[in-house]
Amino acid sequence: MSAEALKSAEWLVRPETQAILAALDGAEGRTRAVGGVVRDTLLARQRVNPDIDLATELLPEDVMARAKAAGIAVYPTGIDHGTVTLKLGETLAEVTTLRRDIETNGRHAVVAFGTDWREDASRRDFTLNALYCGPDGTLFDPLDGLEDALAGHVRFIGDAAQRISEDGLRVYRFFRFSASHGGQQFDPDGLAACAAAVSRLGHLSRERVGQEITRMLALPKVAMSLLVMAELGLLEFDDVAARALVAYETLGGQSAATRLALLAGDALEAAQESWRLSNEMVGKARDIGRAAALLADDRVGEAAYRHGESAVEGLALVAAREEWVQARLAETARALAGLVVPDFPVSGRDLARLGMKPGPHLGKELARLERAWIDSGFALGKPALLTLVQL
Repeated sequence: MSAEALKSAEWLVRPETQAILAALDGAEGRTRAVGGVVRDTLLARQRVNPDIDLATELLPEDVMARAKAAGIAVYPTGIDHGTVTLKLGETLAEVTTLRRDIETNGRHAVVAFGTDWREDASRRDFTLNALYCGPDGTLFDPLDGLEDALAGHVRFIGDAAQRISEDGLRVYRFFRFSASHGGQQFDPDGLAACAAAVSRLGHLSRERVGQEITRMLALPKVAMSLLVMAELGLLEFDDVAARALVAYETLGGQSAATRLALLAGDALEAAQESWRLSNEMVGKARDIGRAAALLADDRVGEAAYRHGESAVEGLALVAAREEWVQARLAETARALAGLVVPDFPVSGRDLARLGMKPGPHLGKELARLERAWIDSGFALGKPALLTLVQL
């Protein structure tokens, strides 16, 4: 893919993007798109409505004044760091003033605003992220990042140890980008620098680490990266989980929640605390794990009834973890796909009509009838179930 791809990129030729760039002197080279949106366009990996990051020589106050004058909505989302978010129509652009580091300590950086594009590029993490383009799609590549991007080479800018000392989260980002853009091949210098830094990452916020882990778990191929991270001590999981992660990927699995269930096992709450994971993701992982437990006992109908679509991922999880042979996996998949699970036909109101009072006994009786219904393969209808009621 050549740099010509930028000139026709949907996100760039969009009238809203062009209007934002025009307001910020893009044609004069004072504002350029930067980072992932440029990189992935060059790699033909565009996403629908991608994040648009802009770098500018203009000071934040000037950015806001110019945007307001042009009728562009302004949100000072990171004003202390020189970042404001602009919105025109449905297009969002995060605009950051060029910066140079004055002092770094691995957690916070003291920066000064500047106008030197090469210096701004040099303070970024990897060469493939130091790619810029103007409003006409002209590529600005001060550090030869395009060559690395096309080669799938995730390489720290300058000295890897120095880049990590500026922000320890770059260790996790190294593995994420090596998985997403590097074919899980690791730059030797970068890997050595990450290994040397592992013991010095305790200051990182759990939220930031969790965000990186969550994004990694959702990648198409990441098992080998996770194994290397475990070898370095960045992650902890046993050999069973290691084999299962590889097997799950071999089956074509790509669910972040399933990978979380494989990694954490019965310790989902601990993982949630360590990485500040969302209740939604942990809940989904738990649901998949419970479905897998039922499928391990060949309780296909119950897995489908209790866990719905999570039963499909539950099947992949248990097949990977327990190393199912292909015949068993295929047979269970057919059974699962062929199931049409009806709604449980009895309610607490039905038992109340029979004279049962609300309370614990009613709940237990309802659960017993549900158990009988599941065990019948959902064959027992409402009349038959009501004959089993124990008042």
